[in-house]
Amino acid sequence: MQTTAEEIAALRRERNAVILAHNYERPEVQDIADFTGDSLELARKAAAVEADVIVFCGVYFMAETAAILNPSKTVLIPDETAGCPMADMITGAQLRELKAQHPGAAAVCYVNSTAEVKAECDICVTSGNAERVMATFPKDREIIFVPDRHLGSHIAEKLGVSYILWPGYCPTHARLTAKQVAAARAAHPGAPVLVHPECPKEVRDAADERLSTGGMCAFARTSPAQEFIVGTETGILHRLRHENPGKKFWPAAELVCPNMKKTTLEKVRDCLRDLSPVVTVPEEIAVRAKRAIDAMLSVG
Repeated sequence: MQTTAEEIAALRRERNAVILAHNYERPEVQDIADFTGDSLELARKAAAVEADVIVFCGVYFMAETAAILNPSKTVLIPDETAGCPMADMITGAQLRELKAQHPGAAAVCYVNSTAEVKAECDICVTSGNAERVMATFPKDREIIFVPDRHLGSHIAEKLGVSYILWPGYCPTHARLTAKQVAAARAAHPGAPVLVHPECPKEVRDAADERLSTGGMCAFARTSPAQEFIVGTETGILHRLRHENPGKKFWPAAELVCPNMKKTTLEKVRDCLRDLSPVVTVPEEIAVRAKRAIDAMLSVG
C-alpha cells in the first residue's frame, strides 16, 4: 500500500509536474514540494518552470500569477476555495475609480492581489522586493498603493515618501499586537524579533527586523543568534527549523491563516490525478497583468 506522499511522487512523474508550496503551507505539504518559498521566490520559480503541469500549494492569487506567467502550461490548485481576504478587499473597478481621482498617479499593487487588480497596475511588488522596486520611482511621483496599507506605510516610511494607501490588510497579521511581542521578548530574552511588514505599525516598531518570509529564512541562516521570535503565520516555523536544526524559533503568537491550511496531501494527490481544479485567467486580463508582474521581475 502506497502512502499519499508516494502516490503524489508517482503522479508527479507521470504528469511531468512541479509542486510549488508557500512557506505558510502545512509541514507535510512543504515536505513534498519541489520548491518552497515566499511570494517573490515562487513568482520567480513559476516564471522559469519547464514542467507541463504546475501544482500551486498556496492561495488563489498565487496560482493566478503562475497561470499568467505560464499560459501554455496547466496550473492546478489543490483547493480552489483557498482565497486571500486581503486580495479580495479591492476590485479592479474600485482601483479604476481611485485612479480616476488621481490622474497621472502610478498604480502599484502588492502581489497579494487578484489578476484583475494587477491588470490595472503599472507594477507589482512583494514583501521581499517592495523597498527595492518602490525606490525606482521619483520621490515626488504620486503613487497609489494597494491593497495592503501596512506594507505600503512600511515602505513609505523607509523611503521617506507618502502613498495613497488603500485600507486593506491581512487579517492574520493584523491579529499580532505589540503586547504579544513584549510578552515573547520576556519569555525569550535576547532573541531577536522578526515580523512581517504586513503587521500593524505598532508591531513593526516593536520588532528588531521587518522581513518577508524569505527574508526571515535568510536572516536566520546568517545570524549568530541561536533563538528567534517570529511574528508571521506559523507555517514558516517548519522551514526555519528544518534549515537551522541547531537554532530555536518561537512564535510571537499563534497566527494561523485558515486558507493556507486548506491544502492537504490528499488534495494535492487528487488534483494531480484528476488534473483539476485548473486555474485560468482571461487573456485580456492576463496580458495586462503580466506587464505589471514582468516589470517587478525586471527589477533585480
